[in-house]
Amino acid sequence: MARVLSVSDSIVIDVSPDAAYRAVSDPADMGRWSPENLGTAPGPAAGPAEVGTSFVGRNKRGRFRWVTRCTVTAAEPGRRFAFRVHAIGVGRPRLRGPIATWEYRFEPEGEGTRVTEIWTDDRRTWPDFVAGVFDRIVTSGSTFPDFQARNIRRTLANLKRELERQHAG
Repeated sequence: MARVLSVSDSIVIDVSPDAAYRAVSDPADMGRWSPENLGTAPGPAAGPAEVGTSFVGRNKRGRFRWVTRCTVTAAEPGRRFAFRVHAIGVGRPRLRGPIATWEYRFEPEGEGTRVTEIWTDDRRTWPDFVAGVFDRIVTSGSTFPDFQARNIRRTLANLKRELERQHAG
């Protein structure tokens, strides 16, 4: 079976596209919604990141912690936000190479916004067998597409709950 290189999911949130974009485009806040991300290491000022902004993401899976170097590749307020993960490490992101791209799209739907989160595996040079073995080791038995699909669903549900709570009053 061919390796799946991208997964996505979406949810409708009862806020404007601009409000959803502002929340997602601040990488320091991602830890509030993601089951794996802890936000960013100290660095760029808080607020929406612009194209070319680089940041260090802090992550956890169980007891394991690691960091990634990321660069914003798309920043279209109210429409699209994306970043590329291009280095990884335990204390510092030292191992360089294409790892993944994360993208968020915002589309008006009724009185709210359809937010779509997309994960793309950028490890294109890895042989499928090697990627499969690595994925199962670091995810406790899953492929990255299956693992990320679950994370995306949880992230979107958490984002919806928090944004709707903030904008309800």
